[in-house]
Amino acid sequence: MKKYWLLLALLLGGFTQQGCKELSKLTQFYINYNSSVTIPKTLGVNLPINVITPNITTNSESEFQSNNTHKNLIDVIHLSEMDMTITSPESSSFDFLKNIEISISADGLPDKKIAWLDDIPKTGLKHIVLDVSTDDLKEYIKKDSFKLKTKTTTRELISHDTDVAIHCKFFVDAKILGL
Repeated sequence: MKKYWLLLALLLGGFTQQGCKELSKLTQFYINYNSSVTIPKTLGVNLPINVITPNITTNSESEFQSNNTHKNLIDVIHLSEMDMTITSPESSSFDFLKNIEISISADGLPDKKIAWLDDIPKTGLKHIVLDVSTDDLKEYIKKDSFKLKTKTTTRELISHDTDVAIHCKFFVDAKILGL
């Protein structure tokens, strides 16, 4: 008889564990943001160039609401992906860049490095995927807006401005309806 109770307890424990994992997936979602930046033509090589994006409106309240949660119920938000694509001029590539570093800033919060790529290969790439930090960014995304600060180091002169589209994908883990 003890064997049956033990077996029943193990089966119930397994179902409960699986149910918690499934419920946990319901509290996770992604938010995407897009912005752009213009890297100005350069007058030298190995010079740092700093460019700030315009404010990026988060619409976090509506994003959270559409996922059945509220900003007070957010456990963690971290950057899961960031990539950049040259949009103009069409003939440009990232060959002119040696390194890139992106920080996030928001009112009342310190700048925080969130993405970077060192030793960008000189292979004609028009699209790059950056390495990203695992820091919790919920306080930045819960704000009405944030800015991305781009710091680049060039490896060669560029005689024209280069327009770059930035795509960010943030992973959000929250409690849905307080669960």
